[in-house]
Amino acid sequence: MEAVSTESRTHTHPLLMRFLHIRKRSVELCSALKTEDFVCQPVAWVSPPKWHLAHTTWFFEAFILTRFLPDYQLFHKDYNFLFNSYYETIGERVQRNHRGMLFRPPLEDIFAYRRYVEEHMAHLLKENADPLVSELVELGLQHEQQHQELLITDTKYIFTQNPLLPVWDAKATLETLRQAAALQWLSVEEGVYEIGYEGTGFCFDNEWGRHKQYLRNFSIMNRPVTNGEYLEFLEAGGYQNFRYWLSEGWEWVKENDIVHPMYWYKIEEQWWSYHLDGLNPLDPALPLMHISYFEADAYARWKGQRLPTEFEWETAARLYPACFKNEVWEWTQSAYLAYPGFRIAEGATGEYNGKFMINQMVLRGGSLATAPGHSRVSYRNFFHPHLQWQFSGVRLVNDA
Repeated sequence: MEAVSTESRTHTHPLLMRFLHIRKRSVELCSALKTEDFVCQPVAWVSPPKWHLAHTTWFFEAFILTRFLPDYQLFHKDYNFLFNSYYETIGERVQRNHRGMLFRPPLEDIFAYRRYVEEHMAHLLKENADPLVSELVELGLQHEQQHQELLITDTKYIFTQNPLLPVWDAKATLETLRQAAALQWLSVEEGVYEIGYEGTGFCFDNEWGRHKQYLRNFSIMNRPVTNGEYLEFLEAGGYQNFRYWLSEGWEWVKENDIVHPMYWYKIEEQWWSYHLDGLNPLDPALPLMHISYFEADAYARWKGQRLPTEFEWETAARLYPACFKNEVWEWTQSAYLAYPGFRIAEGATGEYNGKFMINQMVLRGGSLATAPGHSRVSYRNFFHPHLQWQFSGVRLVNDA
């Protein structure tokens, strides 16, 4: 099929303009990487940058182009196997821990793949007015924004596995984070509150099922916990005292020799932290990040407080929006479960969220790595409780 120029239509087709803008950002996030950086995979749960670029492209090809664009020819017959992530409906795939072995196809082929799919998506969006196409394109864009955040978090982890702790992007400082405001406690009165997505725009299916939730009186911090506040827990022996830890968390601490948050380093009696611009002195006034649920919960117990439920978090964020700036994802004490009336959709898109509702905890908000405009007050992120590599922090609750 003849390649189609997209330039002339970006100003007349809003969805196409949005599509190209988000796709461009994925490439821009990789602009400071060297060729050698694109294929590294030090652990199974981190994916190489090249895989993220290919997988997000595969999503549009597999879910949209092969279904809605007549006579569409696959860019390569093996890419469905190479770049499928977890969709059993679509077929077999490379094992997750083998993504770092995909030094072939070469990087230039992946960028060619992206251009090929974008050209044919532009053709489809010009010719096809099916609302289902627009719905799937929006899902694909939201999916790509999720992978933009994963690309940042995964690549940050990759860089810290190099003993030199090299700089990834000298311009990517922590200056976007605010110095901590004076601690205040925001009161929420007992009552019944509406929880879940409300509106006409996009949301994921795990946000559907707006429902009522009874909450008791509580107060919540006006900001996330800071590095300096958490350092007090560390220096008080928090990682050596089992009394603050859930049983599974204590086993995790012992088995993995966890003694501080991820990306903290103590050098000559001074604490440092690694960010994309390299190693910097730990700023005690910045929000704490890169902690697990186990660490968040242990800190709360040490303080004599607790984590919010996701319902308390959402309610407080609606009542006090100025105090919820999405600087770090915030752990809640809520297990990742379905809302009332949740149903898994038919087909491959039904595998997006529902099958992961087991053994994971909900985080709310967003972070400095979250794509602009991607998160919202009802957004439900979720990870296993031992994982630290996300930009995850915590704010605490007091019971009235």
